[in-house]
Formats: sequence, C-alpha cells, structure tokens
Amino acid sequence: MLPQQTHDEAARGDFLTTMRQATVHMSRFGLRPLYDERVEPAFRKQHGRSPKNRHEIRKAMQDDPLGQLASGLRLLTQEMKFDAMAESVERQLPALVETAKRLGSSNRKRGTLMLDPSLTIPRYVDSVDIHGMPGGYFAERMEDDVMAGALYDRSVFIRTSGAVGPYMDVFGLTSVAYIKSAFPDLKVRRVLDVGCSVGHSTLPFCDAWPGVEVHGIDVAAPMLRYAHARAESMDKTVHFSQQNAERTNYPDGFFDVVIGHAMLHETSTAATRNILKEAHRLLAPGGLCLHFEAPPWNHMSEFEASVHDWDTHFNAEPFIGKLHDLDPKKLMTDAGFASGRCIDTYVPAAGTTQFVGTVGGNKSKGTFWYFGARK
Repeated sequence: MLPQQTHDEAARGDFLTTMRQATVHMSRFGLRPLYDERVEPAFRKQHGRSPKNRHEIRKAMQDDPLGQLASGLRLLTQEMKFDAMAESVERQLPALVETAKRLGSSNRKRGTLMLDPSLTIPRYVDSVDIHGMPGGYFAERMEDDVMAGALYDRSVFIRTSGAVGPYMDVFGLTSVAYIKSAFPDLKVRRVLDVGCSVGHSTLPFCDAWPGVEVHGIDVAAPMLRYAHARAESMDKTVHFSQQNAERTNYPDGFFDVVIGHAMLHETSTAATRNILKEAHRLLAPGGLCLHFEAPPWNHMSEFEASVHDWDTHFNAEPFIGKLHDLDPKKLMTDAGFASGRCIDTYVPAAGTTQFVGTVGGNKSKGTFWYFGARK
C-alpha cells in the first residue's frame, strides 16, 4: 500500500528528512544557548526577573529574531513535507484506491473493516488540520478515498527521520514488550488500539500472544481504509472500525488491553476523560488501560517544556499543552480505576531505534513515557 516514489520524489524526501533532522537538532541543542545568552538576559533587563514558566519563555523566544527564525524553519519544514508527499500520493491515488479495494475484498482477506457514514466527527479533531496535514485526517477527495492514510504513512517517516523503524512500529513493539515484562500474569485475549490511524502501532499486537484478537478504532474513514489494506498486505489480522473512543459499541468487559499511542493529545480534556471512562467500562477485571504520550510538563524544566509546547501553538495540536498539565493519576482515578493500581513509568524503546523520546531530566535516549492503570 505504501506510495512509491520517483527518483526526484525520493531525492526531495531525503532532503526534507535531513532538513527535519537539522531543525530537531536546532530545537534540542541550539535554542538553549540562544535563550541563555540572549533571550533570558533581555527579559531580565526588561522585567527585573527571569521568565517564570514555559509560557513566558515561549513568548520571549518569539520576540527574538533568531527565535522567530528557528520557529519559522520548523513550521516551513512541516509544510514542505506535506507539499512534497501530497504530490506523490495524488499522482498514485486512483491506483492506491483500487489496491485497497482489492485487498479488502480478496479471498485471502484476514481482518475486517466497518465504516459508519453516520458517525459525527468530533469538533476537537475536525476543526483543525492536525500536524498541519492538508485536509486533516478526514478529507475525502474521491469515493473510497485513502489519501489521508497514504499521506500520513509517508509523512510520518520523514517526521521521525525514519527513526521508529521501517514500518513505524517501535511504539507498538515497545508497548508489547512492556506489557509482557511488567504484567506476565495478564492473559491477553483481546486488544483495542484507540485512535489507531493507519495501524503503525496496532500491528505489533497481532503476533504478541497466541490467538490474540486485535481491534483498532479511529474516527477517520480514509485512515481506516488505508489501515485495513495495509494490514492485509502484511498478512496481519486486525478488525478495524470507525468509532469514537468516547463511546464505542463493544460490550462491557470485552477487552483485556485498551491502549492508545500518542492520541490523547489530539483530543479535548473532556474527551480524554470520556475515553478513559470508556476504557474502564470495556476492560475485563484485571485488564490494562495504557497510554503512550509525551510526559507531563512537571517532568521537565520550564525551558524544555517551552520547546515541546511549540506544537500546541504552531503545529495545529491545540490540546497538547492542556493535556500535559493534567495529573495522570487523577485522570485514571476519576475514570474509575483504583489509585493503587495506577501506572506512571518510563519504558525503554523496543527494537532498533535512534528515536529520542520527548522526556525530561536525564532520561535516556529512546525512552518513552506511559501512564494508565489496571482494573
């Protein structure tokens, strides 16, 4: 299912990957000297004190010409990435749609796809083009459209500089490894991946436990069509359905694991609370609710928080800042989980990866933060 590239498209993609690496390096290592040597002294001279939180640091950095340049380059790289990938995907879109239809209806079909045209798309994701992706996750350009999924699949590889594996599955592999290691007594028969997008993190669950039944839900039909065809092409059995994770049609206690990978930050605070309450309903006794996210702001210095909070204000992800201000343990207990069964931990990345997790302090390279609880 992956869109193929011409020589020129591949060269352009290589350039954008390298440019992305340069802007990430600049954000991680170049902005701190700028802040220490120019921005903080200028702020202190004007106000008689240093900035006291990430909001004041971000505004002060935006007032500095070099800070503006750094921010502009990050945004420009994001826009160039989507421009380049969109041209490549649009060129192949009719063929991709036909391939997806063929894979979804062939005799060798393994999983299922259930779409709900009557589903109301939540405003918190429908009102913005998340990550700046044109049309967001929902735009339909033709019947049986898969462009959003194909564009997301290609662009995520550039966004991560290929550092989360050739199939972008390191998050899912890490989740599987952590669950097996930390909860060896958990009998996993059914797994639900909420906000599954194109299934990058879903597929590692397919072979993790004998006979496991894997489900993935999302609200975006073009993403799910692509996810289903992608899974079929890789001989993985997943049952995809178009549902809002705040309120699903599964029965009580149906799943042993309900998991999300970097999806809560794309929902509102009210939706986050509803999603966690729904997870509690869906879990069997002893079941596990788990979410991979960037860690809360209080795990970082105020300067680190200001760097990561850039996405809230400039990358069309308006709920990141609010989510990471919330107390994860309180979120889980408010959802119905017992306080003594809550999870708040860092997990080493599984597999071979050069991805540097968004962590604070002295946490090691390739370490990811999870929170959740057992029922």
